[in-house]
This record gives sequence, C-alpha cells and structure tokens, in this order.
Amino acid sequence: MRKLTLEIAAAAALTLGAILASATGVSASDVLVKDAYARASATPVAKAGAVYVSITNQGTSADRLLAVSSPVASMATLHRTIKDGDIMRMEEAGPVDLQPNGTLTMEPGGLHVMLMGLKAPLKQGEEVELTLVFETAGPVTVKVPVGSAVAGTKTE
Repeated sequence: MRKLTLEIAAAAALTLGAILASATGVSASDVLVKDAYARASATPVAKAGAVYVSITNQGTSADRLLAVSSPVASMATLHRTIKDGDIMRMEEAGPVDLQPNGTLTMEPGGLHVMLMGLKAPLKQGEEVELTLVFETAGPVTVKVPVGSAVAGTKTE
C-alpha cells in the first residue's frame, strides 16, 4: 500500500510540474540548442576557451538565459565582443533575452560562452558538457563537440 501511495504521489508531482511549466509558456523541452561547438585550446597551458551555440525558444513566452556552467572550467560566463575604436575587447553580457519563437546565435566576434580557469586543455574531437540556465525553462545541459582552434571553424 505504501508503495502505491508513493507511486501516486510521484505521478501527481510530475503532472503538477508539467502543468506549471505549460502555464509559464516555456519549458526545457521548448529550448532547442543546436550547432554547438567549442574551440580547441591553442596551447596546452590555455586557461580560457570559447563555446558557441544557437538557441531557439520554441515556447509561447519570452525567457532569459541567466547563466552558464561547465565542469571543465572553474567559471563560465556570457561574453560579448565589442569594438571600442580600433580595439576589439570582450565584456560580460549578463542575462540575455530570448523571445518566443526567437533564435539567439552565439558566434566568433559576438556573443559567446567564455570558459575560464580550464581544468585541462580543450582537445579537438572531445566533448564538453555545458549547462545553460534559463529564467523560466530552467537548466538545459548539452554535450558540445570541440572543434578546431581556428576562429570560425567548427570541426576541421
């Protein structure tokens, strides 16, 4: 009897979670992450790396990308490359809005995930885990292939 009660309680909790997620208009299943890749470390002692992804919000409400994390780095942040006169520099991008049915594309020279304090070099052909944390959809974890160290190339 106790087992049946626990099974009913678990089913009720899952149902309630699905109802709450649909009430907000965005759930983890509404977030589509594709075309993800990381650049291989240029040197064996590199302490930073970059990850690029395309994120589509397939939900009916806006969401926000609040944070990123990865077990391969001590810190991961959203960065934006900006031109300041003749100098290109990076700055933290903070939370990024994601409109309903909108796509956010991270690419070299623009918005990207910066991995800092790498625990080991990123090696071409390997994969790294990346967790994207959304305000409404919650955490979405993806496997990201490591491509070439050359800017703008995914898998060479």
